Amino acid sequence: MPRQGLTSARVSASAAELADAVGLSRLTVAAVARHFGVSDAALYVHVRSRDALIEQVAVRAAATFADQLAIAVAGRAGHQALVAFADAWRAFAVAHPGQYAATQLPLPPQVGTRSAGHLRLIELSYAMLRGYGLDEPALTDAVRFVRSTFHGFTTLEIVDGFGHPRAIDTSWHSILDAVHTTVSNWPTGKREQR
Repeated sequence: MPRQGLTSARVSASAAELADAVGLSRLTVAAVARHFGVSDAALYVHVRSRDALIEQVAVRAAATFADQLAIAVAGRAGHQALVAFADAWRAFAVAHPGQYAATQLPLPPQVGTRSAGHLRLIELSYAMLRGYGLDEPALTDAVRFVRSTFHGFTTLEIVDGFGHPRAIDTSWHSILDAVHTTVSNWPTGKREQR
């Protein structure tokens, strides 16, 4: 019988907070059970495995991440949308490193295709770059470029990977200007696959 007050929603919310505090790789069912002061067995009523727990964190985090991106870009286009999108991306990743890491994991198809947050993250990325007048296949290439750039920067920032004394914010804004210039001049001609 489930412990009173312990619900699947509370378990996934606490797991998400714990992922941020200790890192996604250290998130376990046992750690969440200790957080609630219950046995591992009591938690298995709400989550069937560590993988399922990580999936719950990923789905929950993707929804929050997508909401923050959507709020940031609302009513904006072009350079303004790019900067707002990028700043919201960075803010979420730095504030919630464990949850951000979960959003980057591949999910089983039966989970990923039902995760509204993951689908919105994709839609928001494409919508923001459509403001630059890009169509397929250039649009997908540009989304991959932008995602790689933002993910790489924030992943390095999370682990204090920038050792140079230059201000990180200064570099970030210079990179966003470079991304804007690149996307504004994106090659649209079709190339042979190599």
